[in-house]
Amino acid sequence: MGRHESLIARALASYGGDTSGVLVGTKGGAARGAGGAWLSDGDPAILRESCEGSLKRLGVDAIGLYQLHVPDPNVPYAESVGAMGELSDTGKIRAIGISNVNSDQLREAHGILGEQLASVQNNFSPATRESEPQLCLCDELGIAFLPYSPLGGISRAGALGSAHAAFASISEARGVSPQQVCLSWELAKSPVVVPIPGSSRPSTIEDSAAAADLALTAAELCEVDADQPGPSRRTSHQHA
Repeated sequence: MGRHESLIARALASYGGDTSGVLVGTKGGAARGAGGAWLSDGDPAILRESCEGSLKRLGVDAIGLYQLHVPDPNVPYAESVGAMGELSDTGKIRAIGISNVNSDQLREAHGILGEQLASVQNNFSPATRESEPQLCLCDELGIAFLPYSPLGGISRAGALGSAHAAFASISEARGVSPQQVCLSWELAKSPVVVPIPGSSRPSTIEDSAAAADLALTAAELCEVDADQPGPSRRTSHQHA
């Protein structure tokens, strides 16, 4: 638990440049169960304990963005969200995020936290569009929406072009990757959308970042919106 936080802390410490504009986000509210499976744990005491561990591993006085990993069915959501608010009130975290929520849970959290609620992180990609209502609600409330696995996850990201004809045709016409088209499509949905693609190669990190400068036309956006998920296959392109 927490090894990625330690890795990020070492990377920032060794960078040597200005890191004042870097926002580090991490999560609490999940634990490893038998066999390594992730389990939800929204107990306020556990959230406070997890926050202290993250602060220590990151080597900071306050966490930039601390996110509640997933609603715990065994703990009233208001109690978990309230604990996040208390961590903010005491200066342990600067901004609060929630993750894997439906619209009712998002409204409940916003009612409790108000402007303290900074972001929602839900699964959203061409193959997984069920969170679009939450994206629209974030746009309405002025809350950042952070699509995780925005390219479909490691098993689907490389196959965007073969699974979605619109991505393939637009990428060929524009001379860019289907992954860039995908991220540009998501960015165009709302100013509050901030996709968080993963990558195992520097080249695909740069390719994903270039999507911020790719503006799709209205016709292209309509074409992609209408392109529903289809069969996919694995390739060596290591976006996620």
